[in-house]
Amino acid sequence: MGEIPQHQEHILCLLPFPEDSKILDRLRQKYNVEITYKQIFFGVGKALELADVPDETWHHATILVTLSSFPPSAEKAKNLKLIHLFSAGTDRLSNTPIWKDTKIPITNSSGVHGPQISEWVIMQILSHSHKEKLLIEWQKEHVWGDYKRLGAMRDCVGQRLGVLGYGAIGRQAARISKAMGMDVIAYTASPRTTPESRKDEGKYIVPNTGDPDGTLPSAWYSGLDKESLHNFLKQDIDILLIAVPLTPQTHHFLSAAEFEILGSKTNAFIINIARGGIINQDDLITYLKKPLSEGGLRGAALDVTDPEPLPQDSELWTLENVAITPHVSGLGTTYAERSFAILDANLDNIEKGRNLINLVDRKKGY
Repeated sequence: MGEIPQHQEHILCLLPFPEDSKILDRLRQKYNVEITYKQIFFGVGKALELADVPDETWHHATILVTLSSFPPSAEKAKNLKLIHLFSAGTDRLSNTPIWKDTKIPITNSSGVHGPQISEWVIMQILSHSHKEKLLIEWQKEHVWGDYKRLGAMRDCVGQRLGVLGYGAIGRQAARISKAMGMDVIAYTASPRTTPESRKDEGKYIVPNTGDPDGTLPSAWYSGLDKESLHNFLKQDIDILLIAVPLTPQTHHFLSAAEFEILGSKTNAFIINIARGGIINQDDLITYLKKPLSEGGLRGAALDVTDPEPLPQDSELWTLENVAITPHVSGLGTTYAERSFAILDANLDNIEKGRNLINLVDRKKGY
């Protein structure tokens, strides 16, 4: 992107977090930038309100830091040289004039969610296998339950985790799962046939986490066609972690045919931390209700649904083998700090004429 011009950069932040003066002051001092911060309020499960930004502020901004508030037209973004997203996914941006009518570089926050979402993933695996729902009910009822009602409980050793989308979240989940004695196989859109291609390069990595060199999976699979996907799903997967971005290619990527494979092979447990639209929800419900002896799925943990919020009359709420959380697995006290660390790294990259990290590929959609 070249060097920063002589005039002062103006960073416009439109975020749902309270302003952290310590982080912003560090950026001001390090790069001599002007920063305007507007907190955009929203509720859990509700869409962010569009920021009320005067035209003058849009025109003055050279760098935008946001979750889902964007300039309403390309003209108002005429001085933007960089947009940094506080999300990993770009689906909120893909239908905007900024995406369609400009070539402004966009970076995302892929990598900041790895630790906390992976902890949520492991929590759900253990909660399901150790019948935590039933144990909590016993506690609420002050009942010393009959352990025979718990049925068979299987630990993680020897189980196979299939990671559909081997990014930061998948890599950290793989790291923890391997430590627990599980086998891990990975699935990516493009082939990763060489050691170099399996490295997690050009991305932000929380120190001491993940699988930077891509050495943890015992096998790799790839492709966006159904034949390739089915080949992966047939590999005796006990637990499927869905961690792919939502794009036109991955919409309803998992439907009846895929659940048929997962159910008939291993009665798999499904975990979705990506986007609800990747799953055909009606088909998922059908296979969650099927008896295991007939190829049903043993359960699901869903932090995302389609739509969000999940309607009160959805059958998912009442299924005993399903855990629902309101799109909160990525929340954490370090979220903003890590996302601003990506911006910090890229301000330095711009200043020194290096490539940006976490750069979004518009053609791929992530």
